Amino acid sequence: MPMKAASKPARVPYSYLSRQFAEIDPILEDIRALVQSGDFTLGKPVEEFEARFAKLIGVKHAVGVGSGTDALFLALKAIGVGAGDEVITAANTFVATAGAIETAGARIVFVDSDEKGVIDPRLVEKAITKKTKAIMPVHWAGQPADMPAIMKIAEKRGLRVIEDACQAIGSAVDGRNTGSIGLMGGFSLHPLKNLNVWGDGGIVTTNSTEMRDKLRLLRNHGMSTRDEYAAYAYNSRLDSLQAVVGNHLIRDFEWITETRIANARRLDAALGRLEGRVTLPPRDPRERHVYHLYQFRAERRDELLKFLVARGIEAKVHYPIPLHLQPASRPLGYRKGDFPNAERQAAESLTLPVHQHLTEEEMEHMISSIEEFYADAGR
Repeated sequence: MPMKAASKPARVPYSYLSRQFAEIDPILEDIRALVQSGDFTLGKPVEEFEARFAKLIGVKHAVGVGSGTDALFLALKAIGVGAGDEVITAANTFVATAGAIETAGARIVFVDSDEKGVIDPRLVEKAITKKTKAIMPVHWAGQPADMPAIMKIAEKRGLRVIEDACQAIGSAVDGRNTGSIGLMGGFSLHPLKNLNVWGDGGIVTTNSTEMRDKLRLLRNHGMSTRDEYAAYAYNSRLDSLQAVVGNHLIRDFEWITETRIANARRLDAALGRLEGRVTLPPRDPRERHVYHLYQFRAERRDELLKFLVARGIEAKVHYPIPLHLQPASRPLGYRKGDFPNAERQAAESLTLPVHQHLTEEEMEHMISSIEEFYADAGR
């Protein structure tokens, strides 16, 4: 449960890990048992976590891998993505999305975002060519992409859909969880994700037994048995120790999610009174946004950021330079102005702490500080 704080907090932390793991003895007891068992690689804890995660997402299968990046990469390799292929994805995403496509051997094809900050399905079909192998929508910041529209396009054009749900565990569209709608979904268990572990970890979800079997081979050197190799592949297994941590935290997932949503709604209500200075993304009642990040567009964003940081509020920018303008994207030939929504979001968006361990005082401090900034006649 949230910790108590003074009435005027000196700091509103973005990271909640010190609070989340203030009491870790039960986890350490299970880690001790793991060490004593020697069940370090793809053992019982991993199988238990995979089963729990599959149930959480509402799919038949979940395959634990080394990271969220590997979840996307291995999903691409499972459908045969390689040299000469193209994969369509969002222009405003974390580098891991594009990195997974590049390292799989395909060309990254960016598409601009909509007002909610997720890939615009109206632009996806225009980006499809004869080389397109898959569409990788990104459920950015916990906001689900328009999966019904994207699936309709994919089915019409005979394309596979791999959902980048690395920031969106528990998000949903029309009651269907992200990661259960496309052929596969990739998730991250990074320490700052809504459901996290103590290091890197990832998981791929699917209803396809064929994909499950391919993923199990790909993550473990292509080994079909201890002595036989069906393919030359990769080493990307979810660590058993991390699975132990995940098995503890997944029990609190609904509380984590509902608390984040409640905090976000409170921020929405407060910031909504600053119309003209602050722009909130549209909130669709058909969608469950789980707020890995709480973002809004702010007038004088950089000034507001400095103002909040000076008051101990660990606000952040995710991310100031969109991927298509990064040095790594120069070979792709994109230029400034190609994706105006992604560029505007990079220039104007601000992220506030929204995690499940915020106190009443910390929430009020954030809200009153933003109101104070915009109330100043000089601004």
